[in-house]
Amino acid sequence: MFYCGNVQESFQTYLDRMLRVREGLESRSIGAALITPGPDLAYLTGYEAVPLERLTCLVLQPHFEPILVVPLLEEAAARVSPFGAHGLPIITWSEVDDPFSIVASHLNGPSVVAVDDHMWASKVLSFRSVLRGADQVLAGTVISPLRMRKSDYEIDCLREAAAAIDRVHALVPAMLRIGRTEREVGQEIARAIISEGHIRVDFTIVASGPNGASPHHEVSDRVLTAGDPIVVDIGGTMPSGYRSDCTRTYVLGSASPEYREHYDALLEAQIAGVNSVRPGVPCEEIDRVPRALLDAHGIGKYFIHRTGHGIGLETHEDPYMVEGNDMVLEAGMAFSVEPGFYIPNQFGARIEDIVVCGTDGPIVLNHQPRELIQVEV
Repeated sequence: MFYCGNVQESFQTYLDRMLRVREGLESRSIGAALITPGPDLAYLTGYEAVPLERLTCLVLQPHFEPILVVPLLEEAAARVSPFGAHGLPIITWSEVDDPFSIVASHLNGPSVVAVDDHMWASKVLSFRSVLRGADQVLAGTVISPLRMRKSDYEIDCLREAAAAIDRVHALVPAMLRIGRTEREVGQEIARAIISEGHIRVDFTIVASGPNGASPHHEVSDRVLTAGDPIVVDIGGTMPSGYRSDCTRTYVLGSASPEYREHYDALLEAQIAGVNSVRPGVPCEEIDRVPRALLDAHGIGKYFIHRTGHGIGLETHEDPYMVEGNDMVLEAGMAFSVEPGFYIPNQFGARIEDIVVCGTDGPIVLNHQPRELIQVEV
């Protein structure tokens, strides 16, 4: 079960979500949605099942009650989940049963079925085998539009996650010392991520000096030296299931004039990107605004990734702030705004905040300083 602070998501919320998916299936003439363990199952049922080779599958059909098919050895866990605890039907299967045929026997001969976007290929092919003649489509076409628009509860969960990772960033300067390796710093950060309230460390990027030019460098045995810029991008999963993700850039001692000039341009670009957030603005505009400013400062060619990604039960989910995505922002959408620059063999920088599109503009969830953070040596 998922908790944000001391508040548990209500079972009625899960019922409403499943109903909206069933309505979405009907409107698209899809006969059923088959949802296996992953973020969609957790979002729809509150059951964070372990992904196994054994099939666990939520079955949603437009005019039938939801059912959950689980291995017999997972029955106890399923029954204490919100889905099972409130009496919705759970069907078990033993080691000698064919669970895919069991699922098929509860379907009403659909011509189209939706499989969740994270379903293992082996399971997709097994369903194709037992549902001969049924076309397969992605369930994300129905579920993703729901997950993109966060409820007040979900925004509170993201706010709690952002506050936790902010507390970790507040501890980072004391961890950055000449002579330590990126790996040593990363290990200390990972411990802090847990101690500040997360249940899982999702990633720790500590990219010093020239390693900062690799956006997903993570850690190495490189030793920190005076004058190093250090990109620290960290995130984890909270007890609510919602994720944190925040990047700040530090410098050991004094930054070079060139680096500081580039960083000041990046800070201007990131703030402008955040301030452009409001309902009705296309996602690609949130990418265009900081990119245009970095271009104007002569470093746009070093901004080599999209400006942002949605966040929720996954660190990366819809919507994406990238050129070509003309989806317009709506209140409740949550995503990162994280421009950067990456100059090969020299250095890099990134500033990342999680932002919610509010009814009147951006709601910024991270509050650690965005300026270049100078660490005394």
